[in-house]
Amino acid sequence: MKRFLSIFTLSLLLLTACDKEETKLEAFNPVAFAYDLGNTWELIATINVKGFEQREGSGNTFEASISYSADIKTPNGKTVENLYSDKIHISAQEEIIDIPLEVQFELDSTYSFGKYTIIFNITDVYSQTNITGSAEFDLTE
Repeated sequence: MKRFLSIFTLSLLLLTACDKEETKLEAFNPVAFAYDLGNTWELIATINVKGFEQREGSGNTFEASISYSADIKTPNGKTVENLYSDKIHISAQEEIIDIPLEVQFELDSTYSFGKYTIIFNITDVYSQTNITGSAEFDLTE
């Protein structure tokens, strides 16, 4: 009987572990555009992330932490790395569904007209899961 209970308990634990929905870090809704400021361009880009690990904080709160950086791929295929970086730590009373990330910086006159791609390099700090997302934008007259 003890053996039966041990096997039954082990089976329940395995089924419970398999039923747990695994979250997967996902980036969605990327948007990027540049404003001509005369001699420079102001780049604004956003992307949302979901599927990050959340932890319970003090006072029945949910916490999430995301770090991210931005690279630019130029029209000639060259990648300029780490033009922007930031880290966001969010604490909320309810479970956090998604987190919007924003990048804003200037591109100087060395950037010529053409189609560019901004690449978001995103890391879920708690799970150490990485993902990338990208959006295209144009520098035009």
